[in-house]
Amino acid sequence: MSAHPFRADDVDVTPEAVQDRGDEVQLVDVREPYEWEAGRIEGARHVELERLASQADTLDRDRPVVLYCRLGARSGMAATAFRRAGFDSYSMVGGLERWAAEGRPLTPEDGTVAPH
Repeated sequence: MSAHPFRADDVDVTPEAVQDRGDEVQLVDVREPYEWEAGRIEGARHVELERLASQADTLDRDRPVVLYCRLGARSGMAATAFRRAGFDSYSMVGGLERWAAEGRPLTPEDGTVAPH
């Protein structure tokens, strides 16, 4: 897996860390609706990337925000922007593809990672 151009060690968090933190974080899926429908992480909130800025006020600033997409580029850009806006935000490195490749569960039970 090649690194995306928006990768930053201070913003990226592994799928393992996301799973370990569970309810401590706000997990936000920034993918398109068809991607969300194909498969997602249980407990995640869906906010399309293009609507994320307008939904920022609906997120709890007192809890870390972990954003994810298919590979990590879209969520990396979003996490960096949210950091600049004062959020404790992160991007799940490798995105949902890495999550699934590591054998972590998707919802629905027969969920898949849709192509972008």
